[in-house]
Amino acid sequence: MASLSLKHNSLFPALLLFFFFSVPLTCLCQAANSSATSSTINIKTTSSPSSNETSLKGVRGCGNGLHPIYRYLCDRRAAWGIILETLASAGFLFSMGLLLGLLFWYIWLCASSKRQRSSIGGTVACTSLFLFATAGVFALTFSFIIRLTDQTCPTRIFLFSVLFSLAFSCLLARCLALLGFAAARGWGEPAVALGLFTVQVIISTQWLILVLVRDKRPCEYSQAEFAMLQIYVLCILMISFILSMHFLHRSCSTYSYSYTGPANVQGRVQASVVFLTLLLSVCIWVVWITMLTRGNPEKGRRPQWDDPVLSIALVANGWVLLMGHGLSQVSFLCRGEGKSKDAPLSFAGWTSPSADITGLESQKEGRENGSFENDSENRRGLLNSEVQGRRADPTLRSPYESGFSMTVSNKACEG
Repeated sequence: MASLSLKHNSLFPALLLFFFFSVPLTCLCQAANSSATSSTINIKTTSSPSSNETSLKGVRGCGNGLHPIYRYLCDRRAAWGIILETLASAGFLFSMGLLLGLLFWYIWLCASSKRQRSSIGGTVACTSLFLFATAGVFALTFSFIIRLTDQTCPTRIFLFSVLFSLAFSCLLARCLALLGFAAARGWGEPAVALGLFTVQVIISTQWLILVLVRDKRPCEYSQAEFAMLQIYVLCILMISFILSMHFLHRSCSTYSYSYTGPANVQGRVQASVVFLTLLLSVCIWVVWITMLTRGNPEKGRRPQWDDPVLSIALVANGWVLLMGHGLSQVSFLCRGEGKSKDAPLSFAGWTSPSADITGLESQKEGRENGSFENDSENRRGLLNSEVQGRRADPTLRSPYESGFSMTVSNKACEG
């Protein structure tokens, strides 16, 4: 019942994200469309014997000599470019700050301790890869704010799927580690993430080689082709989402009353955070794929709305990944290591149940314990009397007995 209620509660922020994502998307795309229709009067072609370049003139916020492909980085009338540029820059700086802070913290931890912290080395490496991929997602947003050219096209095709595959592969490896798979323990976690990531690198490289090198065609792609290149990324995303749902269900339906209770509570919190991060990522991907393949053609906004849709998807998913898993994972690592330093394990209660109770002396052991001496003397006397009473009877002793003898008399055997 707890897992079902948690799943229903997690659907509510997903619906809020859908409206939060779709409404600004429509407004920003309409602004981009209106600015694109009026851009023809502001572009002035300047031809010279040495070059045939175009430059902007009269665009508010942009210089007169700026190339038109960089227009949405500074055009105040196209508000979507400036807003996404600001959010992407903040996300990139935040991701790199977390990445550098995590690396410095781990180096300081290894240098200050006498032994190397190999137990969390794999988790730190996988989290560092995830933060690097998230920072790359924010940086990739600028290639979609800039117009599509021969230089930005390979960057879009290659890095979009590669960066998201690395981020989702780290989440998949984290889910496997939380579920207790042996292949994802320790340094196997970043190894699994890099292995899954390499497959998408091969797919994207193969597409670029076939189009640009073998066929010698310009880098052009349709909306459906761009979505088809993300099939492997979608598979990783869905597998991660299913595993996170399974781990959330298992952590919420399992209750422990042993000394590992706080660890189970932290596991439930981490399972909820990972599940919510992947749920919001699934919603974002469903929205941008639907808008790119069906929504924009039906609205008649295909050339104008494509880049804003992908840019908003990059920024929104980047912030979900950063705040959902990146920041929480770093806090889990630092908090868990701090607790392991402040509260070391104590095994006193296992050997002496009354060791932590004041006013009670420790129990006497061996000959210092009077009850032990009385019990030993009584048992010794009983054994001596029993042996004296059965001198004539042969005794059959079990090789496994520890103080009690099994005696069978000849009369009993004859009977």
